[in-house]
Amino acid sequence: MSPVKRPRTAAERHARLEQILSLLDQRYPNATCALHHRNAWELLVATILSAQCTDERVNKVTPGLFRKYPTIEDFASVKQAELARDIHSTGFFNNKAKSIIGAAQTLLRDFGGEIPRDMDQLLKLPGAARKTANVVLGAAFGIPSGIVVDTHVARIAARLDLTKQTNPVKIENDLMKILPRSRWIAFSHQVIHFGREICTARKPKCGQCPLEPHCYSRDKVFV
Repeated sequence: MSPVKRPRTAAERHARLEQILSLLDQRYPNATCALHHRNAWELLVATILSAQCTDERVNKVTPGLFRKYPTIEDFASVKQAELARDIHSTGFFNNKAKSIIGAAQTLLRDFGGEIPRDMDQLLKLPGAARKTANVVLGAAFGIPSGIVVDTHVARIAARLDLTKQTNPVKIENDLMKILPRSRWIAFSHQVIHFGREICTARKPKCGQCPLEPHCYSRDKVFV
């Protein structure tokens, strides 16, 4: 198979990116956040739980969790040891329990129990780093505050030569420079689905990949 030619000019790079985005739209026209939630608070909790854990596992834990603790007040008053037991299967349960309780207490104390719709305010909540804030603002409120960079987005952005960075914040900055703001929310959802289905970490399914004609990554796998 002949190698894919790298774009040499800004116009060629732009055209390649437009083709990639179009193919993602065709493959994942209705991609949404994989974490099940009914409101912004539930999404915040699920996102905190998803650290170093699969979305599938989180989605198995949260239905029972929100039945047991239906309100923010319930989370704010639970003992950390008890909540840690409830979320044990998601890993790092003590730290996650502490963050969730702290977030609930901070929301009640400082924000009237409402999830703030602002990046700087969200980052004041325990357990809410930039990735978490981007997930909540984008998926719960439709606010394109930035681009969610998880392991899938980081890996695929590198494979597609959209960044040469390895730090998530620097990767996000690179992506924000080349993607129109209107694409920031959908792009991360589409790439996460793409990373789970086709562009996997160890054995990417390059023979089935719609983006393969535009990818010149050196770790392609054809079986």
